[in-house]
Amino acid sequence: MATDRETSGPPRSARYSSSGPTGQRRRRPMGRGARRRVCAYCGDKAAHIDYKAANQLQNNISERGKILPRRATGLCARHQREMAVAIKRARFLAMLPFTSEQRHRS
Repeated sequence: MATDRETSGPPRSARYSSSGPTGQRRRRPMGRGARRRVCAYCGDKAAHIDYKAANQLQNNISERGKILPRRATGLCARHQREMAVAIKRARFLAMLPFTSEQRHRS
């Protein structure tokens, strides 16, 4: 015996599909939304990520000393990996801090 809940509405496959009532896929409205950021190092072919350029690496580290993610830096995957390796090398050579300065509790 079927309940009212099972028999009401469109079939299950139609309820969860991505197509609209006419069978066409829904599209996002075209407009001037946020543009995709281009990687700073891909645009400048001559640029090289160097672990000795601490000022350049400092832009990709948070106040707490963490490496910022790709969505925050705007770098491509390849250059984000290179940046992470350069930051780690600079930390090992004491050019960059591992963490922010600690506060002493009194």
